[in-house]
Amino acid sequence: MLGTTFLLAVRSIRRHMLRSFLTILGIVIGVAAVVSMVTLGRATTQAATDQVASLGTNILQVRPGQGFGRGGGGPRPPDFDVNDVQAIRDQVAGVTAVAPQAQSTATAIYNGANWSTTINGTTNAFFEVQPWELTSGRTFTPAEEAAGRAVCIIGNTVQQNLFRGGDAVGQRIRLNDISCDVIGTLETRGQAGFGGDQDDTVIMPINTVQRRLTGNRDIRLMLVGFDAAYDPAVVQSSLTDLLRERRRIQPGAEDNFNIFDTAQITQTLTGVTTLLTSIVTAVAGISLVVGGIGIMNIMLVSVTERTREIGIRLAIGAVAREVLMQFLVEAIVLSMLGGLVGLLLAQIVIAVLTPLMQVPFIFDLQINIIAFAISAVIGVVFGFFPARRAASLNPIDALRHE
Repeated sequence: MLGTTFLLAVRSIRRHMLRSFLTILGIVIGVAAVVSMVTLGRATTQAATDQVASLGTNILQVRPGQGFGRGGGGPRPPDFDVNDVQAIRDQVAGVTAVAPQAQSTATAIYNGANWSTTINGTTNAFFEVQPWELTSGRTFTPAEEAAGRAVCIIGNTVQQNLFRGGDAVGQRIRLNDISCDVIGTLETRGQAGFGGDQDDTVIMPINTVQRRLTGNRDIRLMLVGFDAAYDPAVVQSSLTDLLRERRRIQPGAEDNFNIFDTAQITQTLTGVTTLLTSIVTAVAGISLVVGGIGIMNIMLVSVTERTREIGIRLAIGAVAREVLMQFLVEAIVLSMLGGLVGLLLAQIVIAVLTPLMQVPFIFDLQINIIAFAISAVIGVVFGFFPARRAASLNPIDALRHE
């Protein structure tokens, strides 16, 4: 009986193809929107997590100032110096390496090609703290760091724009008025948060950058790596206490520096993207309800149009349960058909948008199954009332219906 009912439902849908398509359009849009938003939201979360993870785990970023949105006016907090770096390395338990950084900008020039880039002055501890491997060449020698030699390691973006993908190690480039020997090239990292290009960088010994580019000994950022066996909160608390003491901050006064834990950044980004995804998905889910209402309306119209047919079936022996099943199956088939088309449309949308958004393509089987199941449930919920109405018709009144 169920197979016959299914065939009757398919025939009824085929008789009114345009109307059936318009009926399921709300389900198609709703399923496509929900699946697309959830999948893209998870892809965005994954991309953000991967970007933060590329900075390394078990890392604290220490900067002068009171963080985003705080501090207001007043004198600028003092920068760090080399003594702060040494104190952190020696006095904070669990710290494995401290990488000071001093940044500047310069125009890199090689054989007629030029490229404006960021110059990052640091030490070899930079490569100990975070996992950024070299594709070729080497890091700085202790003599090059101490003497402030004009040597550099370049990112992939700089290499592509100056050397067109050719071998850069052993070549000499100019950074403004500094002649610099390229001793290494970095592996590709890709985009960072807020659209920054992590590969658009030139890394030099910090003494070189301070003496010949910034003109001061200030350190605007320290990357503090710590042993995974230590509690990050304990390391951060010890680091805070040490810096407050060294910067002579009175008890009760606010810190004039801020410490970011990369794990906290990951949690924050994940929380924000998850919240936004949930909100957008909830809004998109309204389309499913609208689609269900559309199915109910059309099924009520179908019951009215086929009143005589229902009367004939009841008159020749069909029971009310069979009539109810016929119209309920028809509503479920319509809804599931809309779900299938919506899933196909969602995959097309995801395939188009992921390269534009620069996020990984993710096929989430679970959300696809859930969305399809919800479309079937909508068919049951919104198709039951029209089906019950058809089953409750009086055969005599139905036969007399014009």
